[in-house]
Formats: sequence, structure tokens, C-alpha cells
Amino acid sequence: MRASALQLAYLALSAATVAAAAPYQEYILAPPSRTVRPVLVYRQNGLVSSPDSLLDTGEEHPGDPLVLGAYNSSVTYDFGKNIAGWVNLNLASRNGSIAITFSESSLWVSSAASDATADAGLDSPLVFKFSSPGHYEAPYEKERGRFRYLTVVNVGINPISVDDLWVHFTAMPHWPDDALRNYTGWFHSNDEQLNRIWYAGAYTNQLVTIDPKRGNALNHIGQISSNSTVNGTLDWWLNTTITNGSSALTDGAKRDRLVWSGDMSIAVPGIALTTLDLISIRNSLDSLFNLQSTSGMLPYAGYPFNEMGLVSFTYHLYGLIGVANFYLYSGDKVFLDGKWPAWKLGIEWAVQQIDSTGLANVTAPNDWLRYGMGGHNIEANSILYYTLTVGVTLATDEGDGSTADRYAKLAARIQEAAISLLWQPSVGLFRDNETTTLAPQDGNAWAVKSGLVTNASQISAISSALQARWGAYGPPAPEAADAVSPFISGFELETHFMANRTDAALALIRRMWGDFMLDDPRMTNSTFIEGYSVTGALHYAPYTDDARISHAHGWATGPTSSLTTYVCGIKLLSGAGDTWTIVPQPGDLTDVDAGFSTSIGKFSSRWSRSDSTFRLSVSTPKDTTGTVGVPLPGKQNKALLAVGSATATVVHGDASGRYWIGGLSGGEHEFVAVAL
Repeated sequence: MRASALQLAYLALSAATVAAAAPYQEYILAPPSRTVRPVLVYRQNGLVSSPDSLLDTGEEHPGDPLVLGAYNSSVTYDFGKNIAGWVNLNLASRNGSIAITFSESSLWVSSAASDATADAGLDSPLVFKFSSPGHYEAPYEKERGRFRYLTVVNVGINPISVDDLWVHFTAMPHWPDDALRNYTGWFHSNDEQLNRIWYAGAYTNQLVTIDPKRGNALNHIGQISSNSTVNGTLDWWLNTTITNGSSALTDGAKRDRLVWSGDMSIAVPGIALTTLDLISIRNSLDSLFNLQSTSGMLPYAGYPFNEMGLVSFTYHLYGLIGVANFYLYSGDKVFLDGKWPAWKLGIEWAVQQIDSTGLANVTAPNDWLRYGMGGHNIEANSILYYTLTVGVTLATDEGDGSTADRYAKLAARIQEAAISLLWQPSVGLFRDNETTTLAPQDGNAWAVKSGLVTNASQISAISSALQARWGAYGPPAPEAADAVSPFISGFELETHFMANRTDAALALIRRMWGDFMLDDPRMTNSTFIEGYSVTGALHYAPYTDDARISHAHGWATGPTSSLTTYVCGIKLLSGAGDTWTIVPQPGDLTDVDAGFSTSIGKFSSRWSRSDSTFRLSVSTPKDTTGTVGVPLPGKQNKALLAVGSATATVVHGDASGRYWIGGLSGGEHEFVAVAL
């Protein structure tokens, strides 16, 4: 199949009903309705009475209103998690002025200003000036894209009584109001922290899915830079249309609220495996291809950022990868057919950068805000290799054999040249380019993820060398000063899984995404931050204004897809899962239950293990085919294996300790391996 373009809108909405039975609802962070109230009083200042009266108790609100006394009396409310939307107030006083400030992190809670969206300064409070009692709602353009903390401040000279306060939740605007928790995917293991991480990633991707008519938070770009001195606070608003349709996948809900193809490379698999919100992905991809130049170049980012005229070799390739990812999870051949001419034109723009070395010589410095992009860069060439490789698959599906052959030959040339020119055997890592010994995180992770490196010992060496550099808060990205990049660390995470160093991968998830990004008290404890310092400071090297860091960024959600794809083991090989593999990687876990749906049905993998036994139950849609790799228990790399009701036989594992069963038809399959 399979899914036609006309089915996509249905698929986006059908998640609300199809996924209603998805298990483990207790972990889902999305609210049960779009009316969201605070759950705690975080702080209060001045003359305040009955602040608890506005909290969500699950019951009707008590009769006593919140009363804010003299000028500057305030209450900061905690919603317990990051949310997004319009503020609503029911005011009992006859007149006055009330200000609202917002912050994702507790670091920027203030009665004078909100956290930031510009390159310098802080955002202005949202002020309600009222002359009668009643209901007041934030203006259309004053939706706050994301916040956990909301401070209510009396900026008038008379006391103000507030009967009610709530937020109209605006993420996932195309889903029914009561269906925000209806996932198509699920994950559960014996490790509660991993479970919370998976669902926090899913929720982060929901928050960055917005109404495209309220895009672009970079209102002061070109006017205020990181070197600017800002007196007072800055106005902010959201009223730019960034894509067609009723929803769009963006980078971050507070900032930038723009379409960035690089961010989508992490977010799209996570979305496909949690909510199957394909229409938002498609709207964003379409917006990039609508801006493709006649030369084939895709924009660095979507409208209106594209008008700055910046060029990025890597983000151009990420746009092409986005089409391949969409096709993989949707199976929408009509979509691929429509994009294929533009896709091929995009490849031609990229391969024109290949010089006599066999590598692309990158001249555009723009990437994910890392430094030193250029020349025969290992990250850029690994991503080009990967794009050409997926292009072979797309060309084959399009019946374009000559194009598939050409892409394969170009990829092989890049592979040979990169290893010859940039591999550092003594370090166990690639160098950034031939003019330096700096071994970047991004290029080494992508060298493995892309398949450019195929030698198992070399893959293991890269994984081990990257792990050896970890600090207390995660892996450094030396190509970006002192930054820890959740974006690039998502690709490093895949490197460890692909090296079959599952314990290292799980250790990274727990250290970085669990102990720090999810559970540190400065975080939202619900969504994942854009970036931070190796010291643990919430400072991201590309920015000078720490308050502008996004605390819910889709590019930071890598563990959500990796836990499903590697730990659970389900990997789709062709459109919507016509072909698949299920190869669990247990690590130190003892049981996992996970799965998801596509347009052709449900995929699931449930396994448990002890020192002597591994049990695996899989379910895949009918009319599909696949392969299962069963991890053998014990230390002898052989086991007694029973497949379904068949008599158990002695089997021997491969070098990775797995026994492979191919040619399986879709349906229910049971495997039990007992150590010998």
C-alpha cells in the first residue's frame, strides 16, 4: 500500500480513534482536554489571598477568588509540565490592570518579564487592562508557544479578584479537543525512567506541532542580535503563516516556530512511532519543497527565514531525507511520485559539490549552529552518502534503474574517499576534514548511522571512543565549543545501538535524557531542551541569551524512536512496513512491550528474559514479510529454540549472539530460546 495522499488527512485524525486502545495511558503527558489549569503555587509575593483557589483540583472551584493586593503583588503558578496556549481569566473586579509572564524553566520565573524569544533581552508581560468584570482571553497573536510557569501580577493600584484562570491548550490543533492522548504507539519496560523518557519525547513532538497561522517567533531577527543591548523588555507575537494546512511540524513551540529539515530528521521517526501525525509532517515538507530553487537547492529553513538567503548543504540533504522518511512510514506512493522530480533535482544540486577527491567540498558554513562546517567535511559527506543510499531505494521503487545505479556508484566513491582521507586509526574517530585533527561528534555519529562505515570493529571503535568522551551531563560536541547537543547526541545514540553496544546506549539515555534533561529541577520535567553546556549550565554555545533556549525541541527526542527501533527491535524496511525486521536489543533490561501502527496495521514486539531464557512475541500486519533476530541467552552462543508450536531445536548464534529466522509472513509469532 499503500496509503494515498487523500488518506493522509484521515490518518491524522483517525489516530484519535484508532489509538484509543493504546496501553500505558498513565505515562502520556498530553492533557485530556484543551482546558488546562495550574496544579501548584510555585511562588507568591506581596499581599495575596486564596492563591490555591485557582488550582486544578479535579472539582468545581471554591467560592473564594484569588485576590492580588497592592501594586506588584503576584502569584506564580506551576502547571507541572510544559504546556502551550492562550491565557484565559475570569475577573471579578470592576477595573484594573493584570500582567502575565511566562517561563519554561524555573530559572526565568519573574513578575517583570517572560523568558526570551529574541537573541537578546527578555519578552514583555502580557497585560490585560479591564474596565468591567468578566471573561478575558489573550489576543489571537499572543498565544504563548510553551511554558510551565505562569505569573499573575497586579500592575494596578487597586486589589484585583480573579475567579478563574486557565489556558486553552493549542498544540496539535488539528486533533479533536478530547483526543490529544490517543496515541498509536506505546512503550513499556521494567525501567520506569526509560518509560518516562519515551513519553516525554512523544509529548515534546506534540508541543512542536502548531497551527501554521501562528508561526515564526523570530520577530526581531535582523534588528536585535546577540550583541544588542536591550533596555526594558521586547514585544512578541505569533501571526505568520508558515505552511499550508491546519497543522505544521516545527522545531520548537516557543522558538523558532519554523520548519527546519534538520530537526525533522529526529522528530519524524518519533512522531510516526507515537502519534502517526503524518499530515503535519507532510505540510512542513511541502512548505520546503515549495521554496526549492530552480537549481534544486532547498532552503536552510522554511518561510519566512528562507528570505535571509542562507545556504546549508546539510539541511538541504535533511529535506531530501524527510521525503524518504515520510514515504517509509506512510507508504504513500502518490506522494513519492509527486516529489520524485524535485527530489532528483535536489540530489543534482548536492552532487555538483563533489570534487576530484570523490567527496563533496562544502562551501556553505550553515548547519545546526556548529562551527567549522566546510571543505571535505565528514558529517556533510556522511549525510550525502546516506541520502544517496536512500535515493537508491526510492529510485528502485520509482522504476528508475539508471538513477539507482548512478546514486549507488556516487555513494561508493564517497565511502572509499572518506575512509581513506579522514579516518584516524590511532584515535578511532574520523577527523572533521583533512585540515584538522578535531574529531567531531556529528560526523562520527553520522559515519555509522549512514552505513558509510561497515566494518564491525571500526563501528565498535567509534562507539567506544565517543563514549570515552562523555561528561557528567552527556557527550560533548567539540565542533560546537562547550555544547552538549541533544540533536547530535540522538545520532550518537543510534551509533551505540548499531555497534551492538546496547548497555552504552541505555547508559547514555539514562544519564543525559533521564537524570539531566528530564529530572533536573531547572528543566520542565516533561519535555526536552534544545542544548546546554558540558558543565551542566543551561547555556547553549551558539546563543548569548540563555533565556531564549527552547525547552521543548523536536530534535532532542531521539530516544523515543531509538527505544522502539532498537530495544523493542521493530524496524520498517519499506513503505508503511510491507517488509520489516524485529531484532530486540535487551541490554540490561528484563522485559519490554512496545509497538505502533501504520496505514496497513499494527506492529508489536513483547519480550522478556532471564539468565537462561529469552521469550519473544511479535505481531505484524497480514500480507507483510519480515525477519526476526532472536538474542540467545547464556554465554555459549547456542540455545534450544522453539518457534511457535514446533519442536525445539538447537541453534547457534552469529557474531552478535542472535539467531535469524527469515521469510516470516505477517501475523503472530512466538519464540522461546533456552540456554544450553
